[in-house]
Amino acid sequence: MGTSAIIFDLDGTLLDTLQDVADAANASLETCGFPARPIHDYPDLIGGGVRHLFRKALPKDAGEADIDTCVAAFREIYAEHWNDSTAPYPGIPELIALLRERGLKMAVLSNKPHEFTVRCVAAHFPEGTFDLVAGEGPETPAKPDPTGALGIAERFGCEPAAMAFLGDSDIDMHTAVRSGMRPFGAGWGFRSKEELFRCGAIAVVDHPRELPPLLERGEGEE
Repeated sequence: MGTSAIIFDLDGTLLDTLQDVADAANASLETCGFPARPIHDYPDLIGGGVRHLFRKALPKDAGEADIDTCVAAFREIYAEHWNDSTAPYPGIPELIALLRERGLKMAVLSNKPHEFTVRCVAAHFPEGTFDLVAGEGPETPAKPDPTGALGIAERFGCEPAAMAFLGDSDIDMHTAVRSGMRPFGAGWGFRSKEELFRCGAIAVVDHPRELPPLLERGEGEE
């Protein structure tokens, strides 16, 4: 196989978390005295981490203290409602099972806070599905910083060039490029194909079943 390991983004790639994140974020905004945002705004707000979400969702004259207040409210609300409607995208369980069968090492790297990343993965995938699960935290700076991805490569004993990165946003594509990994876009996620290609995707797949053949033939390798 042309690929020895793969890193998956979480929100918008493995799991459809849009409704739960948007509901918790809007409840947080209203709790803190700010207007809620329409659901169709959230695909562009999700992906950069919680602080990034509120920095974009709040009015332009909001300050860092407002962001802090909203983040704190979100952590409390999302902790109770993170799994109300979240579910894997169609075809994801089958993709994961196939790649596991073929011997790929697999990791999840998310800008969701680490504790929520672990909870989401544990709730929707059997124990041991992934060799490593990492969310944003003190030891894992938010993507597109390549530290987390390169740390996974080191843990796996893999050359970055032999690894694929599947994500649904510009942030994921930039992370893969900066890490020297092959960027694949999840066309079912939160962002457009045009954005994914513009930010470095070597291919964008419309359904998870389209990915394995690309990995087998080393799509994007020199």
